[in-house]
Amino acid sequence: MKEPFLSDEAFVADVARTRGVAGLHIWWLGQSGFLVSDGEVFALLDPYLSDSLTAKYAKSDKPHVRMTRRVIDPHRLDFVSVVTSSHNHTDHLDADTIRPLREVNPDLKVIVPEANRQFVSERLGIAPAELIGITDGQTLLHRGLVFMGVPAAHDTIERDGAGRCRYLGFIIKIGPYTVYHSGDTLLYDGMVERLRPLEIDIAILPINGRAPERRVAGNMNGREAAWLAKEIGAWLVLPCHYDMFEFNTASPDEFVAECQRLNQRYRVLGQGERLGQAEKQ
Repeated sequence: MKEPFLSDEAFVADVARTRGVAGLHIWWLGQSGFLVSDGEVFALLDPYLSDSLTAKYAKSDKPHVRMTRRVIDPHRLDFVSVVTSSHNHTDHLDADTIRPLREVNPDLKVIVPEANRQFVSERLGIAPAELIGITDGQTLLHRGLVFMGVPAAHDTIERDGAGRCRYLGFIIKIGPYTVYHSGDTLLYDGMVERLRPLEIDIAILPINGRAPERRVAGNMNGREAAWLAKEIGAWLVLPCHYDMFEFNTASPDEFVAECQRLNQRYRVLGQGERLGQAEKQ
């Protein structure tokens, strides 16, 4: 099993060093999970910090064998004020991660697609009214951070009877920075035209691709993620959704090669590693 770049005490210490330091701080927590902060407010995006899927599928014909050791016990993250879930798949909506977070952060806000409110309520065992629902085009403000929903296609753009997206990406405005966390998605018609005007600084995109034999919904591959970042004018792109489960992963090499070919600025983080504000120059 691979070791994270930083974990446990070393990770907590690195986060502590950013407290009160204005700017943008981003840590990759594995899969599509990220911790983002302006030095004061900390938000978790789609965290998966348990072994719930490994346990669930251990005796099945689709074992979820973990590739990289967990970065941090969610009980250690007692400084988080908001957590997002882009959709209902467990690696993006994990009760064994969010329940401990709520235990140590009594005022934690949970932002989910409005279309998924009832499902999330049942999975987490909390009242629907305790959740904050959002859909595409809608914005909300939390302690200076602005969240906006944008559609995601996993594998298609799926809406409920009221026309609300079941799969979302999130635009997060943190001070002068705009971060795009796509959630799980393929490319879709109109995606570039929707995202380009948002002046995205950091694009966080999956690179594990799609393969029928995996029997799971697919994502962009590395070449597509690099292309999308270039087309929407992202200053920097971060790859994710790999090195978590053996059956559903990809090497970042293809992503790196395409970014270099396109002259698209990128950074490949290790799990538990931080992208700091000073890197935008």
